[in-house]
Amino acid sequence: MNPYIAEFLGTALLIVFGNGVVANVVLKQTKGNNSGWIVITFGWAMAVFIAVFCTSKISGAHLNPAVTLGLAVAGKFELSMVLGYIVAQITGACLGAILVWTQYKAHFDVTEDKDGVLACFSTGPAIRNSWQNFYSEVFATFIFVISILYIAGPAQPLGALEALPVAFLVLAVGLCLGGPTGYAINPARDFGPRLAHAILPIKTKGGSDWSYAWIPFFGPLVGGALAAVVFNLIS
Repeated sequence: MNPYIAEFLGTALLIVFGNGVVANVVLKQTKGNNSGWIVITFGWAMAVFIAVFCTSKISGAHLNPAVTLGLAVAGKFELSMVLGYIVAQITGACLGAILVWTQYKAHFDVTEDKDGVLACFSTGPAIRNSWQNFYSEVFATFIFVISILYIAGPAQPLGALEALPVAFLVLAVGLCLGGPTGYAINPARDFGPRLAHAILPIKTKGGSDWSYAWIPFFGPLVGGALAAVVFNLIS
């Protein structure tokens, strides 16, 4: 399989499970309604495990523009492939969000909370403070990407055997650092589904909060690049 296709399908799979667990917890009348943050963080960890395991041998399982950029800055990935990977990841994430909507459409239709509906697609801050929210995304992504660089080792791309530690890493980031912003730590994870929210005919949706969207897009990119610079300095 072409690595760009693998990144597209892998990111779609990531969002199907990741945003799927959010929909199960947030939307009305689901079996998992109101089951809480712990269920969401475990669901996202399993989403990462499955998507990384399925695509690691084909594309390296970046599934995240911040990881792609970080690996490129660290000298572990070809710069010429960065843009293609990012496009594949964003479009795959958009597809994944659309598939979640089809799965939970009846529950979207009966959920009046427009913020809750948006939360099934994209992230948002617990306390809205642009620069504090930006810092939170930079910091959480820095921790995530520098850990990924050590998990992947000094030269080799991320492999299937690293899928489990990456899942534990995502679980730890969610439980420990995700409270302020919902831990996007991935521009594709936020932008692609936010775009899907904007274009889908969702019965009870409000705005897509584009005024906030720059934070989960650029914050993770900055955090990923900084992680690579620090990794190169100390390794």
